[in-house]
Amino acid sequence: MTLDKKKNMDDLDRKIIAATQSGLPLVKEPYQAIAQQLNIEPELLMQHMRAMLKTGQIRRIGAVPNHYKLGYTANAMSVWNVPDDKIYELGQQLGALSFVSHCYERPRFLPEWPYNLFAMLHGKSKDEVAEKVQEVVTLLGEHCAGYELLYSKQILKKTGLRLKEPSPK
Repeated sequence: MTLDKKKNMDDLDRKIIAATQSGLPLVKEPYQAIAQQLNIEPELLMQHMRAMLKTGQIRRIGAVPNHYKLGYTANAMSVWNVPDDKIYELGQQLGALSFVSHCYERPRFLPEWPYNLFAMLHGKSKDEVAEKVQEVVTLLGEHCAGYELLYSKQILKKTGLRLKEPSPK
């Protein structure tokens, strides 16, 4: 977050972030519960959240699944060497696959690292991931100039925006 965005954040925005930074409550109507906790109307909560998304103060609101708990224990970051002028089109197609949780472009570092398209693949076994890799190879077709798989060894803590408490003076 940039300093300008911090300056534009009002007290209610900070309270909303503090109330949601550890995740939404696991109830039928989580936004209603947060609004009640903050003693505001749900529509006001939603107006502020939409405004923070629009200004970039928050980038997204979404679920962060624990793939291991869901039985997906073979998780691999796949890295692909594709033509730069096709990366947007291919990234959109790759990111739309059901077994890809996220997909993005990263710079190459030639000659050691020729890969520019990254996608996290999830499977219940390495054999299942290997099958999915072949689907990706087919999808990329002639544009695939190589790839590597980097399997996860541990779950890293995934968190969003965190506000620091002001230090006592």
